[in-house]
Amino acid sequence: MDVPFWAWLAVLGVILVMLAIDLFAHRHAHVIGVREAAGWSIFWVLSGITFGMIVWTLFGAEFGQQYFAGFVIEKSLAVDNVFVWAVIFAAFAVPPQFQHRVLFFGVIGALVFRGLFIAGGVVLIENFSWILYVFAAFLIFTGVQMARHRDSHYEPQKSIVLRWFRRLVPMTDAYYGQRFSVRQNGLRLATPLLAVLVLIEVTDIVFAVDSIPAIFAVTSEPFLVFTANAFAILGLRAMYFLLADLMHRFIYLKIGLSFLLIWVGVKMLLLDVIKIPTGVSLGVIALILTVSIVASLRATRGQARRPVDAAAVGAYRVATDEEIAALEPSWRRRAVSRERVN
Repeated sequence: MDVPFWAWLAVLGVILVMLAIDLFAHRHAHVIGVREAAGWSIFWVLSGITFGMIVWTLFGAEFGQQYFAGFVIEKSLAVDNVFVWAVIFAAFAVPPQFQHRVLFFGVIGALVFRGLFIAGGVVLIENFSWILYVFAAFLIFTGVQMARHRDSHYEPQKSIVLRWFRRLVPMTDAYYGQRFSVRQNGLRLATPLLAVLVLIEVTDIVFAVDSIPAIFAVTSEPFLVFTANAFAILGLRAMYFLLADLMHRFIYLKIGLSFLLIWVGVKMLLLDVIKIPTGVSLGVIALILTVSIVASLRATRGQARRPVDAAAVGAYRVATDEEIAALEPSWRRRAVSRERVN
């Protein structure tokens, strides 16, 4: 697949524009409802599908199918990531209106880290072809472990990263709007929102360890690996606000994801024995996901949305207007006072 340099620049430009549009649309802190989240989810999915059709048209059906297979894999594995985000937000009692800002920067971090992972994976594959068998064994092992521990859940209060963060970084006990840090008594302090962002970035890296090898099972083209990841990740924020309080209904999703990882691991393991057509692989992936999602929703039909339950990691509150105003420079506070008098 011969991708010109300008195509890479064009894709990066499109991604930056999309991020700018999303940031502008959510520049004011507000609670994102289901209808808004559904609208944005449709927008991001259609964006990914549209790009896939462009790839199909310009580079042919085989590369188009490889892109869509990678896109579906990344999108499906991201659902588990979204549920972990929900647990983190619940554990820190993050006000809903502040969550989008954390996820925005979390997605930017995920794009950067995955880009580095992809570059590293491409270098390893080009220089050590046998590394694909290591990836395959790792995916099969991860799939089996996911099935065995399907009922276990992420517990932020036991996170080593959180313990290190608290030990190294002084932190307030309150949320000061969407700020990640504040200055109090001449000291720069982190807000709980920064701790949440750090945990989300770490979980993104952990999930990338599974998803990047998985996509190499369906395509070895760096352009397709990166773009499938990027377009899948861009819609994660909207997916979170759409699905977070429905996580209790996807009871068979981890089983489905475990079968997906095992399938792509086996496919990668058999690369030199039998070449499974991309279309067949895409069909199997779609079937696994459809069965697990439909079975989950049927088994839990009638259950309404409900907040995520997680053990608290601390007693955090929202700072009062007076506390937030006190953070403003003295000249700014005097100007506001004069405005109120006039």
